[in-house]
Amino acid sequence: MWIVQLALRRPYTFAVMALLILLMGTFAIRKTPKDIFPAIDTPVVTVLWQYNGLSADEMQSRVTAFAEFSLANSVEDIGRMESQTLAGISIIRVYFQPTVNLDMAMAQVTGISQTILRRMPPGTQPPLIVRYDASSVPILQLALSSPSLNPSQLYDFGQFKVRQQMIGVPGMRLPQPYGGAGRQIMVDLDLQALTARGITPLDVSRAVNLQNLTLPAGSAKIGDIDHIISLNSNPELVSLLNEIPVGKGRDGQQVKLRDVAHVRDGYGIQTNVIRRDAQESTLVTFLKFGNASTLDLINQIKARLPALKSVAPPDLSLDFLFDQSRFVQAAIDGVVVEGLVAACLVSVLVLLFLGSWRSTLVVAVSIPLSILTSIALLSALGESLNVMTLGGLALAIGVLVDDAIVAIENIHRHLELGEALEPAILKGSQEIALPALVATLVICIVFLPVMFLEGAAKYLFTPLAMAVVFAVGASYVLSRTLVPVMVKYLLPGELNTHGRWHPLTPVFNAFEHAFSLFQRIFAALLQGLLRFRVLPLLAAAAVIASALFILPKVGRDFFPVMDSGQFRLHIKAPTGTRLEETQRWFTAVDEVIREVIPPADLDLVIDNIGLPEAFNLAWGDSTNVGVFDGEILVALKPGHTRSTQEYMRLLREALVPKFPNLRFYYQPGDMVSQILNFGIPAPIDVQVVAFDPPKAYALAQELEQRIRKIPGVVDTRIPQILDAPDLRINVDRLRADDLGLTQSDVASNVLIALSGSGQVTPNFWVDPKAQRPISLAVQAPQYRVETLADLQNLPARPAAPTAKSRSCRTWPRSNCAARRRSCRAPTPNPSSTFTPAWKAAIWAAWSATCRR
Repeated sequence: MWIVQLALRRPYTFAVMALLILLMGTFAIRKTPKDIFPAIDTPVVTVLWQYNGLSADEMQSRVTAFAEFSLANSVEDIGRMESQTLAGISIIRVYFQPTVNLDMAMAQVTGISQTILRRMPPGTQPPLIVRYDASSVPILQLALSSPSLNPSQLYDFGQFKVRQQMIGVPGMRLPQPYGGAGRQIMVDLDLQALTARGITPLDVSRAVNLQNLTLPAGSAKIGDIDHIISLNSNPELVSLLNEIPVGKGRDGQQVKLRDVAHVRDGYGIQTNVIRRDAQESTLVTFLKFGNASTLDLINQIKARLPALKSVAPPDLSLDFLFDQSRFVQAAIDGVVVEGLVAACLVSVLVLLFLGSWRSTLVVAVSIPLSILTSIALLSALGESLNVMTLGGLALAIGVLVDDAIVAIENIHRHLELGEALEPAILKGSQEIALPALVATLVICIVFLPVMFLEGAAKYLFTPLAMAVVFAVGASYVLSRTLVPVMVKYLLPGELNTHGRWHPLTPVFNAFEHAFSLFQRIFAALLQGLLRFRVLPLLAAAAVIASALFILPKVGRDFFPVMDSGQFRLHIKAPTGTRLEETQRWFTAVDEVIREVIPPADLDLVIDNIGLPEAFNLAWGDSTNVGVFDGEILVALKPGHTRSTQEYMRLLREALVPKFPNLRFYYQPGDMVSQILNFGIPAPIDVQVVAFDPPKAYALAQELEQRIRKIPGVVDTRIPQILDAPDLRINVDRLRADDLGLTQSDVASNVLIALSGSGQVTPNFWVDPKAQRPISLAVQAPQYRVETLADLQNLPARPAAPTAKSRSCRTWPRSNCAARRRSCRAPTPNPSSTFTPAWKAAIWAAWSATCRR
């Protein structure tokens, strides 16, 4: 009561308060991040190790396992750890307790990772350690294509031009480009020339490292000038590297690099191909992280496009694809429109029932002010405008009407009793003060249990509850303050014209007549039901029984399925298929997709084939594990005639019978599914945990067969692969020793010839024009090792002359080693799990081999 009296005595104070709410709410709407969902703050850290050329078995035993044990022993508050090991790549995700101090946890992870670096294989680089965020999903993709540039040149443009141009965009994370390969100075070994001259790949690598240096020379004071001294340690031209002396051949003549190899300014081995509508391209993916606004991020990225085009070649096309801002904006607009429609309908009903446009204006003003108050408070607490918060505000509109309309209706009742305006306001407000307060508290209490949710539900539904509670609380305060003030200054004009005719009088009279008729009909119906009480009881029982009958058949899901017009089809070719062959399979699948989806509905098809840069595997839910698999991203045009789910079903029916050698399954393609799956590439993820990996895999196979039989389940799969083709070289150490060779000699030459020298002995050539270092690698071109004979004849020689080396003669590797064909489990190695209480391994077999 006292607050109403204060409002009537100090009306301008509360008028200013209303203006302040309007300004603060408007400012909050402009500055508050706009997103599809609230930020999901999951304490997860990703540790990415990389060692090129190492098999998944070796990577698991030498890197992944030891890193997991070290993290578990030295890092606090770990809930669980999961890892995925591929050939040369180890991805460890550390899940922490909800109460962890994540900054301290990341410092501990970084510290122990640096400590164990000396225990890793020689040449291992420090791991990439990043915070994993379920909300870090692709929000925009930039496709680079050109008729004159090859994919590797497009890759370099995306790496050094696009990334540099986008540095200033806050809240954005930019992985390495997809497709193509990075620029690299390649020393292409001629294996036959090496053997003929008695030179080994290790000799070439050592010569390059000794002749291409980055060492300072210092300065010299000559006369009155202090000269900076520099050497030609880094040749200014790539072609000059061909003149580097490698050593002396069998005839004692000096051998230059050009005699046994060719140095070129080229690109590394390509393991990832991007095709946009059958045209080879490069894709730059933009991720958001933290509480950044999706809409603001995309707008800032697009604003930088003109500057990017100004430095691009004339025929380079830059196109934004899979723009998630449209989806976010459509979702937000949908909620806003529904809220506005609800507010308009409420205002119309208030106008019809009260017959007073002034009272309707009071209600129409109090509703948006309550919503603006809620938005301002949400913004102050760091929340965003998203589907959940806006849905809560739309839900609250019906409740907001109650406070204002009950207050106005009670004031009208006292006015009709003949009381003066101000006493009517005081009495009407006093009579409903306690009931309105109780009703407000009841609504708030209903949402109180939401605050105790855990996991993802906590981050999704807590903002919704806060939006409703804030709006309802603001509505109660406004009904005690602003509503009485507006009634005091608006209703006198209505009281002076009471009984006079105005344009809406016929409408009000017609509505009053119709409502009176409805009341009479309802009263008669109620009297009849009271005479036959059994009928309503039987009807209620029938409704309850039907609900109980239907309930088991109603589907249950975490979130409704949304038709976003996008989907991702994953395709796995037979294990070990070469990248070129995999592209042919994808071409055939693309043709079927264009046959099933008519051109009127099909907007875009992008193929992502093979393994991208290892850095990119730290983000997202990609399940690509080799050059034999990939995914197709399909975008439908707005207003497509069939739903996305229907097209997915049709494609599944068309592709599986036509390509029996391929495996198909769908991954989350839209922003909503990717966020709600929390980095898991499927809605349902079953993990088989056991100490014996082979038994775990067998159990997983049995479970897969049973799960396939469940109605409604599709695309069941075991991601672990046990049939990757493998050739193992067995070195006869006694025979090698007789030739003066060691295991290190053989392994080093095989490593350099097949995987390159970049991992163990990295070297760089500085481009004087681009002013940046370019990786320099010694390696045999892949086309020079196409047969088993080529592999057996890789040259090897002892690192230093010995009595047994017979004057350091160069031996074919086949003189001391035999090959063995086997079928191992190197790609990918199973995800492994470690908890503080016990150790376990998820189902794939790390060390199992199948001979053939």
